[in-house]
Amino acid sequence: MQFLDKIFAYIQDGIIVMNHERTIVEMNPAAKRLTGWQLGEKVPYCSFCQQRDVKEGEERCYLISTEKVPYFLSEMPTYHGHLIDVEMSTALILEQDDAKYYLLVLRDQTAKKKEEEARRSKWMVKKLTEAKEEEHKRLAQELHDGVGQSLYSISIALDNIIQRVQDEKLHAYVKEVREELGRVMEDVKLYAQQLRPKSLDALGLIPTIQSLIHSLQSKMPNTSFSFQTNVYTRLSPTMEINLYRIIQEALHNVMKYAKATEVRVSIKQTERELLVSVEDDGVGFHVEEKREGLGLKHIQERVFHLGGETTITSAPMKGTTIFVRVPLEEGGEDESVNR
Repeated sequence: MQFLDKIFAYIQDGIIVMNHERTIVEMNPAAKRLTGWQLGEKVPYCSFCQQRDVKEGEERCYLISTEKVPYFLSEMPTYHGHLIDVEMSTALILEQDDAKYYLLVLRDQTAKKKEEEARRSKWMVKKLTEAKEEEHKRLAQELHDGVGQSLYSISIALDNIIQRVQDEKLHAYVKEVREELGRVMEDVKLYAQQLRPKSLDALGLIPTIQSLIHSLQSKMPNTSFSFQTNVYTRLSPTMEINLYRIIQEALHNVMKYAKATEVRVSIKQTERELLVSVEDDGVGFHVEEKREGLGLKHIQERVFHLGGETTITSAPMKGTTIFVRVPLEEGGEDESVNR
């Protein structure tokens, strides 16, 4: 009995003994904390039972009247006046002197519900990210194959005009038009690259990162970039696009904020995971301070989608390191982003 008393006192589920009139005759501390009810009070009906239609003479409590349903999810009114989500079960435990006594067990579902809502929210963000990448891929393809090819055709047509018309003023004008057209073609190429690099689908992550770093090096001649990797095979499409976006965002932050003279990018593969780091010797920042930009948040979200972890290390004038580890094995849902 001593052990039973301790179990009754310490178990986290609310345990209530009530009679056939729903008067509480015994309850454990967890039930008191959960509901605020007291001995001698009547157990209120849950929100479902309050609203359900009952036949004449039928017990309003669904669990008592329907013994085939041992567990039931509903909302239960508390002493404080608000409703809590609970999983309930009842059982007839004693019949004595024309009285029936029921065991009512309440399990708080509030935390579980919040966890489910958070999980669903993360899942929705993941699916929205995947949909955005698919749209980026479509738009990049359209810019490259549609708009890009049309502009190239116009360029060829201008060359033909110059060859057929002997007019120096017209030649000078067409030359200006071709120069402007060339700038537009470069812009279209840049926009397509920013939306989704064509090399990512054709060649894979490593060549695309090398191309990205080469492009940044030309834009930042006073900054030294280095890249190390031991990855020589293709990764899954989901892994490649997310890791590319992570590194792209990290390098964008370097360009925008770091004022660095040296930047080191590394992608290393172990037996079970990929280790990615972007380091700079720039101005750094206080990691604990709330920042207005969404760049680091986007990095963390993409790492979360891959089931990985993010570590950000920085301090003023000490540079910044973004370190990411992601498992090589991915869930089936992650494969929904196709090449």
